[in-house]
Amino acid sequence: MSYEQRRGWSRGGGPSSSASSSSSGGGGRGGGRGRPPPHLKGREIGLWYARRQGAKSKEAERQQRAVVHMDERREEQIVQLLNSVQNKNEKEQEASSWWSDEERQLSSVSHIILDEIHERNLQSDVLITIIKDLLSIRLDLKVILMSATLNAEKFSEYFDNCPMIHIPGFTYPVKEYLLEDVIEMLRYIPENTDRRPHWKKRFMQGRISRPEKEEKEEIYQERWPDYLRQIRGRYSESTIDALEMMDDDKIDLNLVAALIKYIALEEEEGAILVFLPGWDNISTLHDLLMSQIMFKSDRFIIIPLHSLMPTVNQTQVFKRTPPGVRKIVIATNIAETSITIDDVVYVIDGGKIKETHFDTQNNISTMAAEWVSIANAKQRKGRAGRVQPGQCYHLYNGLRASLLEDYQLPEILRTPLEELCLQIKILKLGGIAHFLSKVMDPPSSDMVLLAIKHLMQLNALDRQEELTPLGVHLARLPVEPHIGKMILFGALFCCLDPVLTIAASLSFKDPFVIPLGKEKVADARRKELSKNSKSDHLTVVNAFQGWEETRRRGFRYEKDFCWEYFLSSNTLQMLANMKGQFAEHLLAAGFVNSRNPKDPKSNINSDNEKLLKAVICAGLYPKVAKIRANFSKKRKMVKVSTKTDGSVNIHPKSVNVEETEFHYNWLVYHLKMRTSSIYLYDCTEVSPYCLLFFGGDISIQKDKDQDTIAVDEWIVFQSPARIAHLVKDLKKELDDLLQEKIENPQPVDWNSNESRDTAVLTAIIDLITTQEKESARNFAPRFQNEQYS
Repeated sequence: MSYEQRRGWSRGGGPSSSASSSSSGGGGRGGGRGRPPPHLKGREIGLWYARRQGAKSKEAERQQRAVVHMDERREEQIVQLLNSVQNKNEKEQEASSWWSDEERQLSSVSHIILDEIHERNLQSDVLITIIKDLLSIRLDLKVILMSATLNAEKFSEYFDNCPMIHIPGFTYPVKEYLLEDVIEMLRYIPENTDRRPHWKKRFMQGRISRPEKEEKEEIYQERWPDYLRQIRGRYSESTIDALEMMDDDKIDLNLVAALIKYIALEEEEGAILVFLPGWDNISTLHDLLMSQIMFKSDRFIIIPLHSLMPTVNQTQVFKRTPPGVRKIVIATNIAETSITIDDVVYVIDGGKIKETHFDTQNNISTMAAEWVSIANAKQRKGRAGRVQPGQCYHLYNGLRASLLEDYQLPEILRTPLEELCLQIKILKLGGIAHFLSKVMDPPSSDMVLLAIKHLMQLNALDRQEELTPLGVHLARLPVEPHIGKMILFGALFCCLDPVLTIAASLSFKDPFVIPLGKEKVADARRKELSKNSKSDHLTVVNAFQGWEETRRRGFRYEKDFCWEYFLSSNTLQMLANMKGQFAEHLLAAGFVNSRNPKDPKSNINSDNEKLLKAVICAGLYPKVAKIRANFSKKRKMVKVSTKTDGSVNIHPKSVNVEETEFHYNWLVYHLKMRTSSIYLYDCTEVSPYCLLFFGGDISIQKDKDQDTIAVDEWIVFQSPARIAHLVKDLKKELDDLLQEKIENPQPVDWNSNESRDTAVLTAIIDLITTQEKESARNFAPRFQNEQYS
């Protein structure tokens, strides 16, 4: 992202995104030529804008900041863009000081411009709240909110009915069609139609859980018969029959393929953009098109656009095609605002968008294809009218269109709040619940209390909701609290480099890509990289280390390695940058002696796979699942269950999904999400020692001739008394040592034979590494039905 330096002092909109450069980038000149107005002499203009970086929303979105220093002597704008990955540590320190230490009132700033505020991510909502509080103190401060698709009335009301300015932008007219229009146009007859009446089919599906969604569906079912009567005279009986029997909650991909074929044969030239909610839909539609001889010809270029696809293929999306060649782009909602494809004339809106919600009652994230909002539909329509008049086909009926929400639910209402709570405390914004009650759409008290409870369990907050020493360190790391804890343990046990690789991957995304048609080969290559570690996390470490090794040999070797193992070199480079950023934080805090993640002193134990699994366990606990053998004759595979959910599934992309021979009975996982079933993402097999040393509180009880040792009273093992008490004593020593290191960070001196720190850590590493073979005998698991129903 560049910022053009101009002698004309004002450039409206600043660094504009592709989504709104035409509508929110305009602004008038002022103050004369080459010289800022007198009242801005020596002042700063702060510009914040939310920028979506592709598909994995939460990890890839971040606030970026530009500061324009108005310098009369130089008669130009000196722009400092503080948004590079390498400088993110300094950026965050400076941004934090703005809000907390040196200038809480931003006395040197005259204007604040917030762009793309319709994004409504966590950071932008918090920033808006901070600025609203600031306006009550700084009456002279000028704030400008900008967006191409903005609920202006709501923002105006939030800022005490501030004035609104509408700047119309030019777009070509776009003709819109609904589902019934498309069916009529194509004379489409659904295949394998479920002949049950529409209302009964929807009633029997029973997949709706959120109250607001249930209410909408009840209204839809109630109005459906009347809607059919209203349109019966305008459409043929075959169209009415098709509408009545189609499940409008599912996207009919055969209909999409038929519509693409119709456009290709009957309409003028122009690219076709298809919006679908996820990878499965994109892959299936691509296969449907490629199964037809017509689309295999060189007259069509079909481009799937998804974060799992290799970026080298996706660069074609921006290239204009020669005359007579039609481009067909199949994309998720990334193509709504994040990218602009100039030659699109025809848009097919599948009507769905993948959204993640957090269920506070069951403490689980859910992901499902939800109906788009009116704002989403408007954005999609707008993609068709950029260069000439266009057409937009919405694949939902008129009744459904009338019940769409105006806007998507803000992220703050559908995501866990732990990381945000730490930021509120580190920025000294007051009590967590009080501050969050002031945001534009306050989260429920249940969501806030659950986040506070989790942070207390993590020992990041004390009972007064103040940051503990550990909480301070976790708040300063730009990752989720559990991942931050993993990073600190990696520094303490001197296995830093691979742990930073894992942390970066979990915070951003793993480096694997899946070319269409090569899914099985890609899975096999990923399994090969796991090296029988039974760990998704260590698979990423092996991939990253292989990439680094081939990169040292030259670009050709690096390219061949990424090609063979289906890796994205761009993602790997991003992970490398993030690792450097994490190391900067650790150096500033005093945990390490070098900003180099590969510093030998910080990696004495980096080759110890068993220790790495223990550190992974330290970060991810209590996200633990139990493994049991499955003696089904149909398919030999293990059963997996968690304490709260009962039976769950390992995600199909995990290297452990078809594993049948585990050494131990336990997995730790990064994410648990309900889609069609409950799936565990990014899991690693761990030993009893990992859970005992890096899990929760240990308790010992007598049980006949042996002791039982339990972690948090639910992970229970039988153990010889001597071993049980040895582990408990060492665990206490480790907890004491951790507390000392958190309060007074300094690297461990592994060369000192008299150091207590070294003695404790060495004893634990020895037990985890050399005695682990005995752990199955020393710590036999107790399977209790009441714990895993």
